[in-house]
Amino acid sequence: MTAITEKTLPQVLALQGERLGSGAIAIREKALGIWQTYSWTDYFQYMRKVGAGLLALGLRRGECVGIIANNHPEWLFTELGVQSVGAVSLNLFTSSVGEELCLALNRVQAACVVVQDQEQVDKLLESRHKLPHIRRVVYIDPTCMRTYADDPWLLSFQELVRMGEAFDREYPDRFAAELRRGSRDDCALMILTSGTTGMPKLAILSHRNLTAIAAGWVEAMKIMPGENWISMSPPAWIVDQMWGVGVALVGGMTMNFPETQETVLEDFREIGPSLLISASRFWEDLASRIRVKMSDAGLVKRKCFDLAEKIGKMIAARASRNNGVPLVLNMLHGLAAWTVYRPLLDRTGCANLRSAFTGGHPISPDVIGFFRAIGLNLKQCYGLTEAGGIFQIQPDDQVKLETVGKPIPGVQVRLSEDQEVLVRSEAVFSGYYQDFKATEAAFQEGWLRTGDAGYIDKDGHLLIIGRKDEIIRNKSGDAFSPDFIETRLKFSPYIKEAVVFGEGRPYITLMVNIDFGNVGVWAEERMIPYTTYMDLSQQPAVIDLISGEIQRVNEQLPDVMKIRKFFLLYKLLDADDEELTRTGKVRRRFVYGLYLKLIESMYRDQAEVDVKAKVQYRDGQIGKMETRVKIISL
Repeated sequence: MTAITEKTLPQVLALQGERLGSGAIAIREKALGIWQTYSWTDYFQYMRKVGAGLLALGLRRGECVGIIANNHPEWLFTELGVQSVGAVSLNLFTSSVGEELCLALNRVQAACVVVQDQEQVDKLLESRHKLPHIRRVVYIDPTCMRTYADDPWLLSFQELVRMGEAFDREYPDRFAAELRRGSRDDCALMILTSGTTGMPKLAILSHRNLTAIAAGWVEAMKIMPGENWISMSPPAWIVDQMWGVGVALVGGMTMNFPETQETVLEDFREIGPSLLISASRFWEDLASRIRVKMSDAGLVKRKCFDLAEKIGKMIAARASRNNGVPLVLNMLHGLAAWTVYRPLLDRTGCANLRSAFTGGHPISPDVIGFFRAIGLNLKQCYGLTEAGGIFQIQPDDQVKLETVGKPIPGVQVRLSEDQEVLVRSEAVFSGYYQDFKATEAAFQEGWLRTGDAGYIDKDGHLLIIGRKDEIIRNKSGDAFSPDFIETRLKFSPYIKEAVVFGEGRPYITLMVNIDFGNVGVWAEERMIPYTTYMDLSQQPAVIDLISGEIQRVNEQLPDVMKIRKFFLLYKLLDADDEELTRTGKVRRRFVYGLYLKLIESMYRDQAEVDVKAKVQYRDGQIGKMETRVKIISL
């Protein structure tokens, strides 16, 4: 393992290509309903062809290449190909609008951009006059690109590979020489931070950062070559970077790519991965789907599930306290596993998971408890982009629903005097791109400041309270984290998003996005007519439904944290409207300013508020809407 972590990521791939060769599967991709495979030898050869093709295009060491791609092997071929010749990659979200892409690409003066398809090409063509540094745009999917053939700015991925093959024949030693020149301290990639509190920053991560975090994971989870990982998160998110070009390479794992976003769950079930990290929203949505389907099931099935869940919770509670399990309870648990847990986990694709993790945003302990009760080893983890990814996980024999566990090998964690979580390891980034002030502020005596407040319990487990700058103090001076309330609310299958307010106020209030799918089904079953999301959200019966869900959470909260008033927002929060980050986190300050009129109304004696708002449609057009929002007291 030490030999691997001394290398760059492309050098690691070269080493694994020699070790594992053509007899082991490195990548599996589903295309047209059939799983296609690439061996480790194939993987290395594609990286070589892409790297050589970029050299043929004139790419120079230290230049940056933008990547706007979906979860497909070409993402890995491109990223490692870029790094193999000493250049730097910057992954961007395919959901980003043209202006966002233009801004990011200009910040790094990208020399080339590799994009997924026509949609991304069109975004760049619209802003072409603003992108003077980009010499070529390479598109992966040729569908509908025939009419673009005469544009010399554009190049197909297949043509890039052919150029690489020709370059290799003409200069057979050039690629190998560039690969050897790489140092583990070279910048491997830049990645945009989440931007929940302002403009996203560009974090610089070296090869050392990514191999160090990968080595820690391989040691902590005892990862063996050939284990399956399925790539479901956007490549622009640190988790897929950490795993796809880090853990999978160092551990010799098989990367699996679903056919489309629509077939993810079906493909997930076919692969049956052994390990998985996904955002809290994935687990919240999965829990909601299961609970809604069980509520719609027949009486016998529903009762069996409820009983099995109770048995599972009793077992999980005893396991967390290291208490023994009585023989009768153990026998009942075995029966429940055979009749309920295993069939359910198999149907959801989770049957082969030996460990699953949730990260990226706080999650309700109820969601963790629900999955652990039905036999899924789901645990919280914690990390951030600047630390190279996830560095804090729960050991299997010490799972606590409210904590994020202990550091992986090679990572040190401590608390500052004001309870800020500090971290130090070889995986910690070197700084922000062209932002000395922010880089200096990110460190305290050599320790990375995470910006999160927390505490460490007697067993050495870290508990995250919330973002330091998002801790709310009400008018009486009582402090609490909005995340603590919001994550519990989102355990409801009918609540998609919840945003808590109360800074300097006499009581706590709430804005809710309903889950359009689940609430829509609920309304249809009760013959409640509706047309749009806005119409459904203001139905009296739906307001009563959400009131009941909030009241259930209120019963679990201390008086100072109870929600006194709320309203159902007339639209879904959207990243295109800058209300969410591209990873789905609420930009709390922006949302507060945008909906200030509605928020203020909850601290007055208003029962209804007339709203006139602008709506941006997917095609970029701006529309207007008028509605009346009800303010509900609890």
